[in-house]
Amino acid sequence: MYVCICNAIREGELRNVGRRVPGDAVACYAALGKQPNCGQCLDEADDIIREEREMAFEPAVAA
Repeated sequence: MYVCICNAIREGELRNVGRRVPGDAVACYAALGKQPNCGQCLDEADDIIREEREMAFEPAVAA
């Protein structure tokens, strides 16, 4: 799924960079060599990045 149509940034790309780069969506876009154009995607992008970081730091549950 595309998160940012203007820059053709896919959700998977955003999740990957969100694990490696501190900061918000604008910082993650910059790490991809892009910048927001219309800005309509930024709230959703920030939510995806936050979700990805929370999942990365959840403790593993033993079965």
